[in-house]
Parts: sequence; C-alpha cells; structure tokens
Amino acid sequence: MPHDHAIQCLHDPLLVVLSYLVSVLGSFTALQLAIAIPAAQSASQRRGAIVAAGAAMGGGAIWAMHFIAMLACKMDIAVSYDLALTALSAVIGMASCMAGLAIAGTGVFGWSKLVAAGVFMGLGVTGMHYTGMAAMLMPADTHYNMALVGASGAIAIVASIVALWLAFNLRGRLQMLGSALVMGVAVCGMHYTGMQAASFVPNGAGDGVVAGGLSVANLGMGVFAVTTVLLAAMLSLSLLRQRQRAMVQI
Repeated sequence: MPHDHAIQCLHDPLLVVLSYLVSVLGSFTALQLAIAIPAAQSASQRRGAIVAAGAAMGGGAIWAMHFIAMLACKMDIAVSYDLALTALSAVIGMASCMAGLAIAGTGVFGWSKLVAAGVFMGLGVTGMHYTGMAAMLMPADTHYNMALVGASGAIAIVASIVALWLAFNLRGRLQMLGSALVMGVAVCGMHYTGMQAASFVPNGAGDGVVAGGLSVANLGMGVFAVTTVLLAAMLSLSLLRQRQRAMVQI
C-alpha cells in the first residue's frame, strides 16, 4: 500500500548503468568458470569449480550489483548500513548460487533438477536482496508491497533457472557474452522490482545517520574493491584454465 509521506528514491543514472555492467561482468565470469563443472575429473575439482562459479555469480553478478544499485538510490535522509547484515547478504548470495550449481550439476542434467535448483537459488537470491534491504539504517521505516515482493522473487527464480541452464549448455565466448548481457537485465530487473516494492516512511527519529552503521562512502569503496579483486582473479583463473586445456589438446 502506498504511503502519502513516503520518501522518494531517485536513482543516479550513472550508478544504475554501472550496476548493470558489474552484473554482466559477474555473469560472464561465472559462465566462464562453470565450464569446468561438467568437465571436472575429480570431486575436488568439481567442488572448486562450483565454489568459484558460485562466488562470481553470487558475489559479483548479484551482491555487488545490489549494493551499487543501493548506492544509486538517492534519498533526502541519511542512510548507513549494518555491517553484519551486509556481510550476511553476501554469504546468502554466494552460498545459494553455489548450492544451485551443485544441485543442477550433480549426476544427469535434467529439467526437473534444473527447476529445483533454480527455485532454491532464486529464493536465496531473493533472501540476499531483502537481507541487504534490512541492512539499511535510517530514520525511516520500510514498508513493502507484497505483490511486488512476490514479483521480484519470481523474477529471481526465472533468472536463476536461465543462469543454470546457460552455465551447463553454453561453450562459445560470444554466446556467453550475449547470455551475460541478458542475465544482467534479469538480475537488475529483480533488484529494481524489489526496490519498487519498498516504501520508506519517516519515523520521527530525525534526519541524521543512525549510529553504528557503515557509511555510504565506505560501503561504496568496499564493494568496488571486493568486486574488482574477486572478478579479476576469477576471470584470470578461467582464462588460464582454458589456455591450459588448449595446450593439452595440441
């Protein structure tokens, strides 16, 4: 239900575009790494590939995109972020993606397993988003339109099913890039639908920063640093593995 005195969230277009590009890069990196899952020759190799691809998807394409998009939201009140809940949201995002990849990539790949893994992963991604929303510390209360909350969850599940199918069926780099562009749209669609579901209503506690939170500036620097290191390392690892396989085949 809309609130007459709800605070408007005005998005910075440059940060919105950046959030999309980060999601695309994370998706592309995850797809590159996911190649190693069906090709793994041992259980330890499979686990390593699942952890790497899940971290790139959950940490880069989803979590980092989420918080860059949160930074894009400009409001007339000061906002900071609870460090524990922010960290928890990252864990939920990466763990759910790893679990989805593990479920879909175990045994014979089939549609029933794909859908089950996608539902699990999508619910985890939705949990990540709303845990990240709960991390906001501000002199306002958050109210949700449950129809839009449900829509954001449905988008997350569909996007997860698509991501898992792509992870186990694509091989060409151009195919992966095109798929990553589509995945970026899906992930951003989930996030911004979830943001539309939220109304922020002042609670009379003033307009200062709530004590004990992580400032927007520090959060931005942290997200940028973590995203850059994580995705650069994983993309380098993926390209190195592909080069090694090509040399073995020669």
